[in-house]
Amino acid sequence: MRRAGYAVAAGACAAGAARLAYSAMSRRPPGGPKTWSRTNHRGEPVTLLEGPAVAAGALAGVLAQAGLAHRAQAGLIPASGSPGASGWRRAAAMALGGAGAAAFGAYDDLAGSGDRRGFRGHLGALRQGEVTTGAVKLGGIGVTGIVSAALAGGSPVDLILNAGLVAGGANLLNLFDLRPGRAIKVAAASGVLLGAAGQDSVAAPLGAALALLPEDLGERAMLGDAGANALGAMLGASAAGLSRTGRIALLIAIIGITAASEKVSFTKVIARTPALNWLDMLGRRPAHQPSETESSETAPPAPQPLVTIPAQRPESGG
Repeated sequence: MRRAGYAVAAGACAAGAARLAYSAMSRRPPGGPKTWSRTNHRGEPVTLLEGPAVAAGALAGVLAQAGLAHRAQAGLIPASGSPGASGWRRAAAMALGGAGAAAFGAYDDLAGSGDRRGFRGHLGALRQGEVTTGAVKLGGIGVTGIVSAALAGGSPVDLILNAGLVAGGANLLNLFDLRPGRAIKVAAASGVLLGAAGQDSVAAPLGAALALLPEDLGERAMLGDAGANALGAMLGASAAGLSRTGRIALLIAIIGITAASEKVSFTKVIARTPALNWLDMLGRRPAHQPSETESSETAPPAPQPLVTIPAQRPESGG
């Protein structure tokens, strides 16, 4: 079995595990349904259980892929193109990065108030002596990134780059979790690029995310911090196999986009860009259109673009 076969098997395993985890947790939500329930931009209830389910599925897929590689190395299955002895170490780095990001993200999901957002908001709170759940999450994911990078191995420079990719990827993907399906679409596009660059370890997180994309697009569930942070961290960890030049360029891009998010609304940029707007709306429920009765009772509406994006749903983290 070639490495492409391992990746396909890992993606399928992750997808199945994510669906199974989501079904099981939906039947018996830990702490009860209200713990995970939120209200979206339409005033409708959605559940945050998608996030833990995606994280669990992705972790299962990563371990399955490493297990197949280990069996190939041991001669139990054909070993053409097997990743060698470093497979378990890289799998452990991805798994720890994803699990840590999911845990700290879930903490912010369940305990956070949402009053402070972004680096500026959390750091501002710290200067005033307030430790927000978002600040705890940012610090925790930072430490998780360092440990994950240490497991992946390499020189001190590699450790810094890889830790930055794990932590930066976790934070950046969460910034896109503002509309149904958007964060998963961004993860899928990123994963395709990483896969094209030879990083087949992206198969597991992408398989898990795509398995629950219908729930996200249907506005029955959302990733929340737990899911978005975990996906971003695992994609960042998978990038550890890129060349050093490639990782530097990627980390610069992550830092630049994250910094821009403090000043620029991604949603407004997407809405003003036809191609991005089309992709963002693809598969989503249409925006609410007022009925004739509603229209007659209100002033004439301002001109709208051909395709509009609904009001921002509640962000689930910092």
